[in-house]
Amino acid sequence: MRDKTQPNSAEPGDRLIRAGVVVFFVGAVATLVTVAPLFLDTTPFPTYMFGLSMLMGVGFLIAGAGVLQSVAAGRRKARSQAG
Repeated sequence: MRDKTQPNSAEPGDRLIRAGVVVFFVGAVATLVTVAPLFLDTTPFPTYMFGLSMLMGVGFLIAGAGVLQSVAAGRRKARSQAG
C-alpha cells in the first residue's frame, strides 16, 4: 500500500486539519499574551484579545471536522474496494 501512496498527495480533510492547527496556534499565542499581564503585574490587554483566545477552540473544531472528513473518505474508499 505504501508504494501506491504519493508522499505529497492531499487526502480529503487535510486542508481543514492544517487550517485548524494554524488557527489553534494563533489562539494559543493569543491566550499566552492575554494571560501574561496577570503574572507580570502590567495593565491587561483590551477585551478583543480574550476573543482571539477563543480561536483555540475554533481551531480544534476545524481540525476535528477535517479528521471526520478524512475518516468518512477512508470508509467510502474501503467500501468501494470491498465490493
